[in-house]
Amino acid sequence: MAKKKNEWLDWIKALLIAGLLAVIVRMFLFAPIVVDGPSMLPTLHNGDHMIVNKFNYLVGDPHRFDIVVFHATAQKDYIKRVIGIPGDHVEVKNDTLYINGEAVEEPYLKSAKQMMDGNQHYTVDFSLEELPGGYEEVPENHVLVLGDNRGNSTDSRLLGLISYDQLVGEVQLLYWPFDRFRLYT
Repeated sequence: MAKKKNEWLDWIKALLIAGLLAVIVRMFLFAPIVVDGPSMLPTLHNGDHMIVNKFNYLVGDPHRFDIVVFHATAQKDYIKRVIGIPGDHVEVKNDTLYINGEAVEEPYLKSAKQMMDGNQHYTVDFSLEELPGGYEEVPENHVLVLGDNRGNSTDSRLLGLISYDQLVGEVQLLYWPFDRFRLYT
């Protein structure tokens, strides 16, 4: 009888430890997220399931072109791409991204731009100074984010710059639907 009681206690301890580890991993390291809306097309689709790495930005800073999740409001998280990092001046002219005066390729937009009529621009011209806050360069501990679907995205052009405190983490893995499985680095 005592052996069965010890066996039950061992199982309960193991389940409690597993539950505690799951909570720690979910809160501090990785979190699942589902894309809601078309703002990251063609890269991410509505309903895509991903894993967000929360740890990266606890030990380091975001990099240009990272796909990040951030708190847009107290109730809503958004997924966007980091375009400007601290010290950058960002503008778009004639559908070309310029960072610190240098043209920068955006290969992730190539397929979407090819579908455009030759008289249309995929990204409406803007400069950092025209965004909320009127900055001349991206300040420390902030990033400028844009959705890949430039014509249908609520991003830094409307929200302003995103502080590091708002960042949840970096998208690391798209795992569903399985035929679109992809690691992001």
